[in-house]
Amino acid sequence: MPEIRHRRSLVNPELRRRGIYILPNLFTTAALFAGFYAIVQAMNQNFEAASVAIFIAMVLDGLDGRVARMTRTQSAFGAEYDSLSDMVSFGVAPALVAYEWALKGLGKWGWIAAFIYCVGAALRLARFNTNIDVVDKRYFQGMPSPAAAALVAGLVWVMLDNGWSGAEARWYAFALTIFAGITMVSNVRYYSGKDINLRKSVPFIFVAGTALVFALVSSYPPGYLFGLFLCYALSGYVLLVTGWLGRRSSARNSPKV
Repeated sequence: MPEIRHRRSLVNPELRRRGIYILPNLFTTAALFAGFYAIVQAMNQNFEAASVAIFIAMVLDGLDGRVARMTRTQSAFGAEYDSLSDMVSFGVAPALVAYEWALKGLGKWGWIAAFIYCVGAALRLARFNTNIDVVDKRYFQGMPSPAAAALVAGLVWVMLDNGWSGAEARWYAFALTIFAGITMVSNVRYYSGKDINLRKSVPFIFVAGTALVFALVSSYPPGYLFGLFLCYALSGYVLLVTGWLGRRSSARNSPKV
């Protein structure tokens, strides 16, 4: 029997590639745990810990893909598992945190805003999985769900750190939650960074700038993280407007027949 199984794997190498690789899926499981932990903490009214857990899930989610590519352990199972983990950590968890912290006081409008975010995350992940082979890999179609989750969690974290209650910030949370949900399913392009070659040498100023960013974020994590992801959320619309202006200028300057 062992000889037969070994012979089958040699005849059909695809059988080995369908296995479950433990290393990248450990990071995915850790990201899923962080998202689940955020949900539990939100239910216990510990919103700061819930927000931090979402940011931790975002870091772990970025690592699992990198590890899989570096170790050449990508698999269909890992891709599906990652999507399910993302739905919990960046779809359900941020929506529940925002709802429990601020949106609950708005009645039906509160849960509608939370649902818009949640369904936006689900549709964003489904579209990403189906269009992964046909879109320009330099850009995301719509804001990625980890960035949207960081935007919502960052608002909660920075407001709590400055002494705001959920009741005082509920309309800010309402607007930002709907904005994040709609932007995830929009056609607005966001730079993905996937064309960056980490093995290529970079200028010294790039290393110094990276160190400066880490220093700023560590000096005041809630404010700088929220500001960073707010700028990223707006960057897609800046690209949209500049592209539209460029096309309009080209059409105006093109010779008429």
